[in-house]
Amino acid sequence: MKLPKEAKAQDLYISPLFKMNLDYARMQHPDAIYILSAKYGLLDLEKIIEPYEQTLNTMKIREVKDWALDVIDQMQGKINFQNDEIIFLAGERYRKFLMPLCRNATAPLKGLGIGRQLQWLKKNITTNITT
Repeated sequence: MKLPKEAKAQDLYISPLFKMNLDYARMQHPDAIYILSAKYGLLDLEKIIEPYEQTLNTMKIREVKDWALDVIDQMQGKINFQNDEIIFLAGERYRKFLMPLCRNATAPLKGLGIGRQLQWLKKNITTNITT
């Protein structure tokens, strides 16, 4: 779900899952947070973008691989693939060809449906707030 007008990337995406993912990511106090976009690739939170209707979930595997190659190019200089700890909160198609390149990558929501992801995020966000 997205706003119907241009906005900062962090504000354009308005689904509960995205918002909770972003809250969880911020609670980790990372050096950087990026959004993986089917249209724009790797996005800084502050980047102003137009809304779009595109998803990797409907793309052919060859198109997803090409998208991943573009994202890898965008990651160069921003991410150290060997040393940085990277947490992927994105879906399977968005992380599939990126995670193997990152030595210290995790995907805590891997294998969970959207409802279970929301439950996991709510529990972990609440736990972090109360501790």
